[in-house]
Amino acid sequence: MPAIVTVENHSTESAPSEDDIRRWISAALTNHRPESTIDVRLVDAAESAELNRHYRGKNGPTNVLAFAAELPAWLESPLLGDIVVCSPLVIAEARQQGKHVQAHWAHLLVHGTLHLLGYDHKTDKGASQMESLETRVLTALNFPPPYAEDDRDQSQPS
Repeated sequence: MPAIVTVENHSTESAPSEDDIRRWISAALTNHRPESTIDVRLVDAAESAELNRHYRGKNGPTNVLAFAAELPAWLESPLLGDIVVCSPLVIAEARQQGKHVQAHWAHLLVHGTLHLLGYDHKTDKGASQMESLETRVLTALNFPPPYAEDDRDQSQPS
């Protein structure tokens, strides 16, 4: 059974097709949990800022949030969690960083998926591992590596 990815678009900004979103997330799941279920919600800046404040205690919108499913250990479920992406911020960041918008979308969805799988970038070791996985997945999808040496610090997703 392939991954089940549902997409809800609550943003007024343009977004990739649902098929592209599913393909990018499925690529990130391939070597981990390919039969997972993930819900994706595309939002505008106001909703992103509210979620960021409520769940992370940070002001302002953020590009991507990942909410891992908190299920009891005895419950066998393919549900991995939810990914929330701030559409206008993705577009603005891509332009600011000189990246193709589709590549940045793919990067953030892969990034969010890896968070749902338990990866994080809180330590240098974790960041290096996560960046390596993101690069492998994205280059396999024919996107350029997401972390250029000159923009490495500024482009790390939330």
